[in-house]
Amino acid sequence: MTTQRFQILSLDGGGLRGMFSAAVLARLEEDLGIRVTDHFDLIAGTSTGGIIALGLGLGMTPREILEFYTDLGPRVFRDRSRLRGLRHLVRAKYAAGPLRAALTEVLGERTFGESTKRLVITSYNVGADDVYLFRTPHLPQLTRDWRERAVDVAMATAAAPTYLPGMPLGGTRLVDGGVWANNPAMVALTEAVGPLGLPLDAIRVFSLGTTTDVRHRSRRLDGGGLLPWARDAVEVLMRAQSESAIKQVRHFLSNDRVLRLNPTVPTGVLALDKVDADDLIGRAAHESRTASPSFNRCFADHRAPAYVPYHAARKD
Repeated sequence: MTTQRFQILSLDGGGLRGMFSAAVLARLEEDLGIRVTDHFDLIAGTSTGGIIALGLGLGMTPREILEFYTDLGPRVFRDRSRLRGLRHLVRAKYAAGPLRAALTEVLGERTFGESTKRLVITSYNVGADDVYLFRTPHLPQLTRDWRERAVDVAMATAAAPTYLPGMPLGGTRLVDGGVWANNPAMVALTEAVGPLGLPLDAIRVFSLGTTTDVRHRSRRLDGGGLLPWARDAVEVLMRAQSESAIKQVRHFLSNDRVLRLNPTVPTGVLALDKVDADDLIGRAAHESRTASPSFNRCFADHRAPAYVPYHAARKD
């Protein structure tokens, strides 16, 4: 008996650089005349990728999500205070209110369980010092997360330490899932093979990044120490996690069943909270043009069966 193909869309974190991911998906839809979500059985997202995953699951098009991002930056990542630099030493760089308001405008009061796709969204519980996953009710034992407001899930996955305050939820203290899974491709593969019980040879993965820059690593790091590593530690750890995740996925799946799109950009051009929208969208147009034949060949001939949740569908 042949197991039906199961396709995963994995969306990296990266703040406003999520504009790149949304633009790539929008251009693929327009070039190929498809609806991207029709071709994926599970969508995983971290931080900004988690926001995109939620939007897709709740019926937004990639073009609508891209428009949300072009409006998001000036509204959320704005602080004209001359004391911002000093204040950032002891509190989050930005307030949570503007992001919550922007998310509420597009997601409303809908719940996580109203997603029309299986979703896995990463976060981290700093109180329990443990990983935290929001999972749609695609299995009978997943009885809790579907009740959460989609906006609260978005705030929890996107609460990047130092940039935004943590998200309290039901007594838990949640922060950005990027602290452990900025590239959630391996998280998604684990969900598919473990709880969902799918064989590896049935799975294909489209892993979409938010661009990366390969920095020069000074030899001062070789000697160790807090001060030499203060600026580089977080970026090194996040890049190492991301590279490790995609290499593990490729180890389990053959290369022809994994497509990774995460182009390199000049160092320092893009930041989590500051991007040149025109440049980033232009890069997405170029990269999607190049990747379109591979995406079409690998993913477009599969239509995901309708997802019926175990709990939200019967909540009445």
